Amino acid sequence: MNFCVPPVLRLNEDANVHGVFLCLPPSLLSRRILNTIKPEKDVDGYLLCVCVCVCVCVYVSPLCSDAPLAGKTAVLVGLEGPLKVILQVLLQSDGMEVQTSLWSSDSLQKLVRYSGWVVADFSMSWVENQQYQPWTLRPLKLQPLSPVPSDIEISRAQTPKPIVQLAEEIGLLPEELEAYGCTKAKVRLSLLTRLQHQPMGKYVLVAGITPTPLGEGKSTVTIGLVQALSAHLKLNSFACLRQPSQGPTFGVKGGAAGGGYAQVIPMEEFNLHLTGDIHAITAANNLVAAAVDARILHEATQSDKALYNRLVPSVNGVRRFSPIQLGRLQRLGINKSDPSTLTPEEVSSFVRLDLDPAKVTWQRVVDTNDRFLRKITVGQANTEKGHSRQTQFDIAVASEIMAILALTDGLADMKSRLGRMVVGSSRSGQPVTADDLGVTGALAVLMKDAIKPTLMQTLEGTPVFVHAGPFANIAHGNSSVLADQLALKLVGKEGYVVTEAGFGADIGMEKFFNIKCRASGLKPDVVVLVATIRALKMHGGGPSVTAGVPLPKEYIDEDLHLVSEGCSNLKKQIEIAHLFGVPVVVALNIFKTDTEAEIDLVCRIAEASGASAAVPCHHWTRGGRGSVELAHAVKEAAAQKSHFRFLYSLQTPIVEKIRTIAQKVYGADDIELSPEAQAKIEYYNQQGFDTLPVCMAKTHLSLSHMPDKKGVPTGFILPIRDVRASIGAGFIYPLVGTMSTMPGLPTRPCFYDIDLDPNTEEITGLF
Repeated sequence: MNFCVPPVLRLNEDANVHGVFLCLPPSLLSRRILNTIKPEKDVDGYLLCVCVCVCVCVYVSPLCSDAPLAGKTAVLVGLEGPLKVILQVLLQSDGMEVQTSLWSSDSLQKLVRYSGWVVADFSMSWVENQQYQPWTLRPLKLQPLSPVPSDIEISRAQTPKPIVQLAEEIGLLPEELEAYGCTKAKVRLSLLTRLQHQPMGKYVLVAGITPTPLGEGKSTVTIGLVQALSAHLKLNSFACLRQPSQGPTFGVKGGAAGGGYAQVIPMEEFNLHLTGDIHAITAANNLVAAAVDARILHEATQSDKALYNRLVPSVNGVRRFSPIQLGRLQRLGINKSDPSTLTPEEVSSFVRLDLDPAKVTWQRVVDTNDRFLRKITVGQANTEKGHSRQTQFDIAVASEIMAILALTDGLADMKSRLGRMVVGSSRSGQPVTADDLGVTGALAVLMKDAIKPTLMQTLEGTPVFVHAGPFANIAHGNSSVLADQLALKLVGKEGYVVTEAGFGADIGMEKFFNIKCRASGLKPDVVVLVATIRALKMHGGGPSVTAGVPLPKEYIDEDLHLVSEGCSNLKKQIEIAHLFGVPVVVALNIFKTDTEAEIDLVCRIAEASGASAAVPCHHWTRGGRGSVELAHAVKEAAAQKSHFRFLYSLQTPIVEKIRTIAQKVYGADDIELSPEAQAKIEYYNQQGFDTLPVCMAKTHLSLSHMPDKKGVPTGFILPIRDVRASIGAGFIYPLVGTMSTMPGLPTRPCFYDIDLDPNTEEITGLF
């Protein structure tokens, strides 16, 4: 029945169309049809909800108004028998011309084109009471090869479905899609309103043990799992992933679209630019930085009167405050709207942010690993009149605006969060915000498209949302709340949304629970904990590994002792998940060097340590078929009752929140605050920021702050070097040890292998 949807969609925006009557047999009453008409047209009309065996109808509000109906045309679609007669009589009694149509495409489209009164909707109670309905998803076939080709070769060998086709299969309406080419599209947030009464599906988090520099395949497991759920078990399921940063793509890691026969396609588009969200964040972030330094310069070189005349100029003889300036006046306690009525003291208070250059906390960003930007001096040109200062660049995904994108629940909330961002302190110690700078509206404009999640697909044609990309070691490391919410609505009550947290469970998972779940109000049903034999061997005492360098023999030959010793890290990560009351399924990502004895040993230890199940996964070589056992285990674990809880109360003092994470999650004996960190905490307490959650910036390579300490380190004190605040995002973030917010390039970066064929425009070397 998809052919009937486009004509009906046009009625949503047609002011001359006031009523549609739909009558369909139950076999054709799909959720897509039922959700087609806009909710605001669903009211009780003078034709009551009529249900006669095979039809559902609700008349709409314009027919209840006092507007004359005589001379209008109504179309009755799909009606036969007594019901058609009743409706004809009722409409004709008001002087309307009545026409009828069956559900044939030609006649329906012609009548819709020339009729003035065709409207309709279905009562929300009908939608709410619907049973779960599988999507009409048509999976793409896989033909795995052995040996497994490179990721980019596999991606190119598969022809993706047109993105509009995938959108239709999962219940999206054409008006909810903004296509970026043929294989990716933005999804509009109006979908949340349309599906506001739709029950949500099961919520699955993929986390991992402490990773090696090689990465352990969380993205690959995520994709393999949803391919298994959707393409093989025929369950509605969505993957939600972060957008990869250009830093690791051209630095040490390579692509981040998954791998082997479990990846997002086209992988080149996934890894390069995508729909421009990171560029929008970079532009917005650096606009704030430019506004900060420009404001410091102008205040230092102009009188109050000159500043006021420039900030509130006379246009055509009229001076007016902009709305954002009126907001600043109100925060200052100045309840005036006429610029001519401010006293000199009020003018001075209004125009002087009095930012202390030494206390500016806002940094510039760039999406490249550029270590020489870790500390810079700005303002050295003669035109800046000696107003130079030391500052730094962070990588773009560490921007607070990225964190806001990942945590917001809509445009209004995003704009409010952007306005609350603190860029520094005044000389009197007061926080200065983006609202004070007057830049909030401009930031919202730059971010208005970035807030929409990007729809893509897996190798097997199942849906994926790609949205936001904060790093887990220097931010909260999870994809967006909005992507998860949209996906949970789309999959329906019996469906599954699988979202990934960055790095180890001690980092990404802890922040997912304590920060993201607080922001979203969503409760996870199960954690999938990813492990690999080679990572466990490293935690058991194996030698260091380096990306691009051949593995030492310990990782190629069977070594049950190293595996057994390394399982201490796996046990600890299971324990961390249980702190939050969530069941755990261990997904053992299999490599060709793993032996059956090693695999069996890990699975036995995992289940003995409290995992609901431990499953070997072969998605890299087989696609979704290689993760069917994992899908069954996740389905079984998600059916258990969740006892989710937070690790700490927001009312707990900042120091104690940090100590709780350090001791209960990392296993530290205690924490040690530097004088600078202690002073910052006292300042945040004074400003009322003490009830925010904590986002630890820590190395991902160890449970401790020492990257070389593998397994489960004990007997250490966690050093807190500094404490910063992301007030707009809504968290305090301590810097642990020597953690840097700007990665550097290795001696041989990945860009050595990346190239473009100028004739075919094919990209090589991404992974």
